[in-house]
Amino acid sequence: MATIRDVAREAGVSTATVSRVYNGSRLVTETTTQIVLEAAARLDYWPNNAARSLSTNRTHVLGVVLPDLFDEFFSEIIRGIDHAARARRHQIILSCFHDNADELIATARSMRGRIDGLIAMAPDARSAQAIAEISRHFPVILLNPGFAVENCGSVGIANREGARSVVRHLRSFGHRRIAILRGPVGNTDAEERLRGYREAIGAGETQHQPLELQGDFSKSSGVLACDALLRFDPLPDAVFAANDYMAIGLLTALLEKGIRVPEDIAVAGFDDIALARYTNPPLTTVTADAYRLGATAVRRWFSASADGGSGHQRDILPTRLVVRESCGAGRSGPDTTDTETRHQHESNAGGPS
Repeated sequence: MATIRDVAREAGVSTATVSRVYNGSRLVTETTTQIVLEAAARLDYWPNNAARSLSTNRTHVLGVVLPDLFDEFFSEIIRGIDHAARARRHQIILSCFHDNADELIATARSMRGRIDGLIAMAPDARSAQAIAEISRHFPVILLNPGFAVENCGSVGIANREGARSVVRHLRSFGHRRIAILRGPVGNTDAEERLRGYREAIGAGETQHQPLELQGDFSKSSGVLACDALLRFDPLPDAVFAANDYMAIGLLTALLEKGIRVPEDIAVAGFDDIALARYTNPPLTTVTADAYRLGATAVRRWFSASADGGSGHQRDILPTRLVVRESCGAGRSGPDTTDTETRHQHESNAGGPS
């Protein structure tokens, strides 16, 4: 089995240089790095990461904890995290928890000693205390949190603005009875999208509206919402589903019941998953760039780590309205090009590097 000394000899450099290459040191040029990595490949050298982490106190691994790993939105977050981490010669360890603070702590505890820091999505405010405890052991960057934790930076999506742009688009067609299919109660994304909807239709912040239906972000809840929707008299002009999965479930159920979209009722969603463009009709929705969300979280973690802590910076990534036929093919209203994009920084620090 090849050793670090074998690689140094093959590459014509010192063992210290080989060590710096594998530690991601900026003191080594790209040319030297390439020579070392090619020599290591020829010799089939596998560095001993456990031993290296003992000497450097670094593992070059980031932990990633998400509520789920198996839908398109989370897959894109993971892809963004992985690509950004690999660009910095880091690997990732993935795990998930199911809205349980004790499970979140147990997951993070199992990663201690194997990661340099954590990127976590904890969409429920009940997780705040767990995150605060975790952040005492290694740096944490939060994804789309509904709460602030001291010394934890975060990256989120402009959910309220995106929801407002959808409702304004629907109103541009003359729709006034606009229903919403809400996401899970207590979920940060769902609550922010609900606030944006209420702001756009002129409702009070906490006033319950008669055209609000409860869902849980699943396709099945969109299907189930169809019966409740059809009990409204008169039928709403349009429905804004708080994510695409619910919108797609609703579209399917409406079609089965002979309700035409958009002729009888318009439907819009949120997230712009790949399937949204292939529904019948294609779904008007809001792009929330999950890949960019993940990649920005990694950049924020490295920036904070270089500064000695995660700080309090909150980056808000923009959303963009994507107009398709589910709200009216060929009937462009004045808001069809409205993107309401912004990139907000709520601290004194600069943006992602």
